[in-house]
Amino acid sequence: MDALTILISDPAAWAALLTLVVMEIVLGIDNLIFISILSNKLPEAQRARTQRLGILLALVLRLGLLGTVAWIAQLTQPAVTLLGHAFSWRDLILLGGGLFLVWKATREIHHHVTHADDARGATSAVVPLTVGAAIGQILLLDIVFSVDSIITAVGMTSHMPIMFVAVIAAVMVMLFAARPLSRFIDRNPTIVVLALSFLLVIGMTLIAEGFGSHVPKTYIYAAMAFSAFVEAMNMLARRARSKRTDAVTQ
Repeated sequence: MDALTILISDPAAWAALLTLVVMEIVLGIDNLIFISILSNKLPEAQRARTQRLGILLALVLRLGLLGTVAWIAQLTQPAVTLLGHAFSWRDLILLGGGLFLVWKATREIHHHVTHADDARGATSAVVPLTVGAAIGQILLLDIVFSVDSIITAVGMTSHMPIMFVAVIAAVMVMLFAARPLSRFIDRNPTIVVLALSFLLVIGMTLIAEGFGSHVPKTYIYAAMAFSAFVEAMNMLARRARSKRTDAVTQ
C-alpha cells in the first residue's frame, strides 16, 4: 500500500500513465476497426453483443498477459531459426497474425468489389458470418494485438499498476467507441474499402515486424489519418452535390 501511495504521488508515474494510455488507445485502433468490420457482417440484433464480447475478450487477454510479464519477456528471445534468421515467439505470433489479417482484408475487399452492384448494399454483400465464427476470428486477432500491446507496455514502464490502469482505460475507450464506429462504417459503404485497406497495411506491418524489420507506427497512422481526411472531404463533396441535385429537382 505504501508503494502504491508513493506511486500515486509521483508526477513521473502520472506522465507515464498518460503516455501509456494514449499509446494503448492508438494500438487498439487496429483491433477496433477489425471488430467493427467483422461485426457488421452479422444481423443487426447480434452486432452490439458481438462487439462487446470481442472487446471484453481483449481485456481479459491483456490483463491475463500482464499477470505473466516474466513469460511475456521471454517471447522476445530467439526460439527457432529458419533460413539463417532467428525468430522469437513474438515474431512468429506477429507473422501468423499479419498473414491472417492480409488474407482476411484481401478476401473482404474482393467480395466488396465483386458485389459492388448488389442491390442490398455493400455491407450485406460480403459472405455472412455466424456469431461463433466472428468471435473466433476476433479472438485470434485479439491474441496478436494483445501480445504486441503488452510488450509495448512492458517496454515503457516497469510499474504493474500503471500497466493495468492503462490497459483497462484503453479497452474502456474501445468499448464506448465500437458502436459509433460500426454505425459510421455501416452507413458509409465507401469507408469499408478504406478501413479494409488500413487492415491490409497493418497486416503487412505485422509481417515486417515478424521478420525483424521495425516499421515506425507514426508513419502508418499518419498515412491512415491523411487517407481518412481525404475520404472525409470526398464525403462532404458528395453530400454537397446531392443537396444541389435535390434542390434542382424540387
